[in-house]
Amino acid sequence: MSEQNSGGVEFFAGLVIGGLVGAALALLMAPQSGEETRAQLRDKSLEFKDRAEEGVLEARHRAQTQLSSLQEQVTHLQGQVASLQEKGKETLEKSKQTASEAISRGKESVSQALNRSKDNAAEA
Repeated sequence: MSEQNSGGVEFFAGLVIGGLVGAALALLMAPQSGEETRAQLRDKSLEFKDRAEEGVLEARHRAQTQLSSLQEQVTHLQGQVASLQEKGKETLEKSKQTASEAISRGKESVSQALNRSKDNAAEA
């Protein structure tokens, strides 16, 4: 994500530098009157402003798109976490029930074994 943000900054910096270099070259190379030069500067500055606004709008749109995508991913992950929590609770409850049943059977077996031992001892 930082690479994409860096690309937007680099694009904007290139846009600014390119505009300034272009304007400077136009002034140096132009064999025209002051009025024509001022008009050309005005036109170029408006063009530069428009390009800068387009760059900002494009960057804003990309940021909003990424934010929307991230929000969707977070929502999806929250759903997965909730599902896993529910499965974990179900597994825990089943394990508790199985363990409880095993303990009950074990107690019953021990009780029966004790009773048989008592019966055998009484017979002997």
